[in-house]
Amino acid sequence: MVTIDNYLDSHYIHRSNWLRAAVLGANDGIISISSLAIGVAAASTTREPIVLATVAGLVAGALSMAAGEYVSVSSQTDTEKADIEREIKELAEMPEEELKILAQIYEKRGLKKETAMQVAIELTEKDALGTHMREELGINEIS
Repeated sequence: MVTIDNYLDSHYIHRSNWLRAAVLGANDGIISISSLAIGVAAASTTREPIVLATVAGLVAGALSMAAGEYVSVSSQTDTEKADIEREIKELAEMPEEELKILAQIYEKRGLKKETAMQVAIELTEKDALGTHMREELGINEIS
């Protein structure tokens, strides 16, 4: 039986980010190291410099990709945390305005004004911050 808890398991969308990154990283690595090996091979008549350059390129590439991914994820996390803190403050200081914004989001998606407000009220009562994170900021379980 399919439930909401396992519904997304059959879809690929929640796996697309890491797959895209893996394919991009593998392609970049293959092209970079192949180019390096070919360049050194063209300039050398012995095998040792080719092997040394290839191994050095592999290590440097791996460290560079790891550091770049770490910095990228860290900056995204910092931005999301700052937005969440701002949303917490807005919910505390101006809950009515935040409720109206949420209802407007649902209206733009096609709900009638009254229905949009009712949905906004019910979701806010259940989990105001989670709802605003998902609807306003686009932060959800998948991302």
